[in-house]
Amino acid sequence: MDETRHERIRAAVMAIPEGWVATYGDVAAEAGERSARVVGKVLSEDGADLPWHRVLRADGSSAPQILDEQHARLRAEGVEIRDGRVVLAHHRLARGWLSRR
Repeated sequence: MDETRHERIRAAVMAIPEGWVATYGDVAAEAGERSARVVGKVLSEDGADLPWHRVLRADGSSAPQILDEQHARLRAEGVEIRDGRVVLAHHRLARGWLSRR
């Protein structure tokens, strides 16, 4: 992946404010990408300094290997988690958040 695409994804994740979440697909759309998978790849390889915990699966769930830490971080920000999933209706950013910054 070229550096420009990589940095657009990082910028979209960095722009997610505390107490809000986005899905991998949302981040991809904000960054001008077609695939949500590329967002996961960037976060796994170069996301330690980003608010990675604010990025979720489309159904509001977390990957099992990061679930405990992700939920703890989100709860600390006041994000509601019910039945193992973030309540997206209350905490999901509206599309276009990056352009409004």
